Amino acid sequence: MKRLLLIPLLLAACGTTTTIDGLKTYSYEGGDHQEGRIAYKETHPVGGPHNAQWQNCGVYTQDLYPEYAVHSLEHGAVWVTYRPDIQQSEVLALQEALNGRTHTLLSPRRDQTASIVMTAWNAQLDLERASDPRVSAFIQKYEQAGTAPEAGASCSGAYRETQ
Repeated sequence: MKRLLLIPLLLAACGTTTTIDGLKTYSYEGGDHQEGRIAYKETHPVGGPHNAQWQNCGVYTQDLYPEYAVHSLEHGAVWVTYRPDIQQSEVLALQEALNGRTHTLLSPRRDQTASIVMTAWNAQLDLERASDPRVSAFIQKYEQAGTAPEAGASCSGAYRETQ
């Protein structure tokens, strides 16, 4: 009788780490719920204290209150904002890039200098065009990523108002 020798095979993932040019990272912990307006260290907050309710994910035509949007970031959402004066074709391209995604927010933001700002919990990227390949790279890397303290938590059924 022949003996079959089984040699365990170890399959290693490619282990590629996506590096996104221009990415800024931060270090905030989650779970700090506060009522009322919050003074954030960054003009466009990337984490920290936030309202106990999260902003429902989706597309908005008015500025969002950051206190609710930051809670969505904690749930693994990506918040894409644009200056209200960018071309409508850019806004439509952003909508297309986010179409069908469950944990994204899209809204204008009056007080930003970059045309487009992509924000996730502890990560942010400034862009000038919706056609920039870093739009999809950022979404792929951060939507529902393990970098968010409560990734997988709901992004619906809560706050839906705008400023």
